[in-house]
Amino acid sequence: QMEDPNQLKEEGNKYFQASDYEKALQSYTQAIKLNKDKALQAVLYRNRAACFLKKEEYAKAASDASRAIDINASDIKALYRRSQALEKLGKLDQAFKDAQKCATLEPRNKNFQETLRRLGANIQEKVNARGTILDSHTRDSRVQKMFEILLDENSDKEKREKAANNLIVLGREEAGAERIFQNNGVNLLLQLIETKNPELILAAVRTLSGMCTGHKARATAILHYLGIDSICMWMSVDNEEISLAVCNLLQTITDCLLGQGKEEHHGKEEALVLDTKKDLRMITMRLLDMLVSKKVSGQGRDRALNLLNKNIPRKDLKDHDNSRSIFVIDNGLKKILKVVGQIPEMPDCLPLTENTQLTASVLLNKLYDDLRCDPERDNYRLICEEYIKSKIDPQDMDKTLHAVQIVSGVLQGPFDLGNKLLGMKGVMEMMVALCGSEREIDQLVAVEALIHASTKLSRATFIITNGVTLLKEIYKKTKNEKIKIRALVGLCKLGSAGGTDYGLRQFAEGSTEKLAKQCRKWLCNTSIDARTRKWAVEGLSYLTLDADVKDDFVEDEPALKAMFDLAKASDKTILYSVASALVNCTNSYDTKELVPELVQLAKFSKQHVPEEHPKDKKDFVVKRVKRLLKAGVVSALACMVKADSAILTDQSKELIARVFLALCEDPKDRGTIVAQGGGKALIPLAVEGTDVGKIKASHALAKIAAISNPDIAFPGERVYEVVRPLVSLLNTERDGLQNYEALLGLTNFSGRSDKLRLKIIKEKALPDIENYMFENHDQLRQAATECMCNLVVNKEVQERFVADGNDRLKLVVLLCGEDDEKVQVAAAGALAMLTAAQKKLCTKMTQVTTQWLEILQRLCLHDNMEVQHRGLVIAFNLISADKELAKKLVESELLEILTYIGKQEDHPKKQHIISVARDCLSKCMDYELIKPLSQA
Repeated sequence: QMEDPNQLKEEGNKYFQASDYEKALQSYTQAIKLNKDKALQAVLYRNRAACFLKKEEYAKAASDASRAIDINASDIKALYRRSQALEKLGKLDQAFKDAQKCATLEPRNKNFQETLRRLGANIQEKVNARGTILDSHTRDSRVQKMFEILLDENSDKEKREKAANNLIVLGREEAGAERIFQNNGVNLLLQLIETKNPELILAAVRTLSGMCTGHKARATAILHYLGIDSICMWMSVDNEEISLAVCNLLQTITDCLLGQGKEEHHGKEEALVLDTKKDLRMITMRLLDMLVSKKVSGQGRDRALNLLNKNIPRKDLKDHDNSRSIFVIDNGLKKILKVVGQIPEMPDCLPLTENTQLTASVLLNKLYDDLRCDPERDNYRLICEEYIKSKIDPQDMDKTLHAVQIVSGVLQGPFDLGNKLLGMKGVMEMMVALCGSEREIDQLVAVEALIHASTKLSRATFIITNGVTLLKEIYKKTKNEKIKIRALVGLCKLGSAGGTDYGLRQFAEGSTEKLAKQCRKWLCNTSIDARTRKWAVEGLSYLTLDADVKDDFVEDEPALKAMFDLAKASDKTILYSVASALVNCTNSYDTKELVPELVQLAKFSKQHVPEEHPKDKKDFVVKRVKRLLKAGVVSALACMVKADSAILTDQSKELIARVFLALCEDPKDRGTIVAQGGGKALIPLAVEGTDVGKIKASHALAKIAAISNPDIAFPGERVYEVVRPLVSLLNTERDGLQNYEALLGLTNFSGRSDKLRLKIIKEKALPDIENYMFENHDQLRQAATECMCNLVVNKEVQERFVADGNDRLKLVVLLCGEDDEKVQVAAAGALAMLTAAQKKLCTKMTQVTTQWLEILQRLCLHDNMEVQHRGLVIAFNLISADKELAKKLVESELLEILTYIGKQEDHPKKQHIISVARDCLSKCMDYELIKPLSQA
């Protein structure tokens, strides 16, 4: 009997995936008894809760999920499982609350949003069924009662929670929202906010969001009643959940003012809404004011930046109106630059999070990209130059530092503009001079600026000439770890920009491994602040280009886990560096294939030919992938994918997709990837990002879909989202492996349900699948035929075969005569189902090719019993369809074949074949085409 809880957990997972829930329960229960680790205990309880859900033991499921939540209050899987169990137990209010927490933790999760909508509707139904909200009068009293409970400090906690949830549900229903609004509800909700009780504030804000959704008049009235200053103040609080809820409220109001969201007409009320531009400008101005206010928390500043990022630049460049961007540039560009220029180590720094300055740089970039012509871009540049010049003061070093920091921030935003700012008189010299300063803060800011500037190749020569020596000196002399790490990253980056290591190996006494080892030490040193440790990851993202370094790195489990923990943290600025390091470690970057003839020619002419490092060969890459999986790389990647869109760039998405594809290479690892959330994480990567990134993510999805149970890999509605990425790989521009694995995935899906078959048809996959059935490549032809075999169950597909003027049926018949056994099995299966479902196709089959009878006879005599059975079913369908058709078959050698098979003695393995042959003969006797043996 196993005594290792981890092993027992893995055993339980295998049983669960095999749907053996009883044995899975036993494994998890034994692990719970032996385990002492709290984190693992939470996982075991939530896994056991999943078993109880499958066994429909909902009380036990809720109990186990609660135990997991007691250990980890933000365990999203445990919360969702408890919500499912509570719903089944009829405790809808409590289920709603758990689902709401899940949706707060993962706002973009469609499954959680759908659950919330369903529970909300069920609660409303329940309320209606009890007769508590039957007309406007009772609804008014009900609303009043809820507010009385919420505003009474002596109310029972459970009653208050129930009232809060009911209020949120009512706010989402048009009738309920209107009753709240008409009965002084906004004022009462404001009183709830003023109680300073976090739960009541959240309930009030979420109710207000529901009331505003899709109703411009109500949204405008609520905006004016609450006041934009108050809304911005609530969004500035240092409470993430409240700040996010208020941000969502303001976004809902903005959507209404922009005419987005629900398309509803509210009669005369709509006429009360005047021009919304004034309100939109007022909101924009207050958000810009938030950026530079010391009273605003770091989270509040992030929310303001995110709202500006989402709503100001045009979403579609075909829309010529970029007036909102022009307005922000004219009235707020200097405020955004002020945020970018903040130095966290300085005493006068505004409250910031780890994300704030990068999000501000992203906003700068989006605004710049939204400009339509050179005069607009020149105006943007002049404002930046004017602001930077105002900060340069030789007599005030602190002020000058802010100027350098601004340039550094712009270099992370609009690249072209950053290049131009580097060319401003004295900027580059100022950066180099600060490197030589005795003050550590000067060195810190200057080194970061040099790092960001080194990506601009037009300036790299100047920096390399003047900066490398300074960086080396700083690295050797400084005792400040923050500066030391940055200096090292600067040297790595300059080497990358120049196309050579520029003395890095000599600097590290002949070994990049020493530099990497130092980076790993910094990474694992939790006494160093997270912001500084992230620079160590950036250093590793360059150093892992060396095969020896990447091999050592993946063997250093503490360093890997430290990197993953940083990537999972709320700060997402590290994403690109982590993804780059993982791409290097998995060798998932694109490499040019060397043509042997050209290699020989190069050697002959004594040119240098780069040789593959031994540790970059397949065996070493596979070992590295296995180590990364063991260290928990999938969980880290899944967290990275959830990052805010302002931080998770398309380039980062592509890198993550490349890593996922490398991890999915071995079919044995795909179950682990699914279990750790990899399948779910790949879906958004396949839909958004660069073209290359979407293809890589789609290919990884295809690999998972080809061999996994879709109900486990992509539970719920998520499976339908996977179809489009798979269909996108059925393209002649994709390579054969991508085509093949996409077809395997679609075959797997099309065998699950008619709803999935309809989705595949809706995505217009049928013409592509049919084309691959003509392919010369055996595996592609086989995969496409197997997929079609599953799809012909659908009536719409059958109609395509029945329609005149196409060769679809002819192709299937001819494929039945192929030498490839697997193609025959699939084609014969498709033909058997088609002829069973559509009698017209039985006659049509005899007309599409003169070889039909010969092919049918070969199927009925086939050595492979599966092919033979399908051939006999086709024969039975033809005989059953039409007496004349049956007569034609009886007059052929097929009668002799059927008689031979039908006369065989009963045999368990062959009985299904013998029975069909006898059915064929029996049908012919019914037609009186043949006589029973006794009468012959």
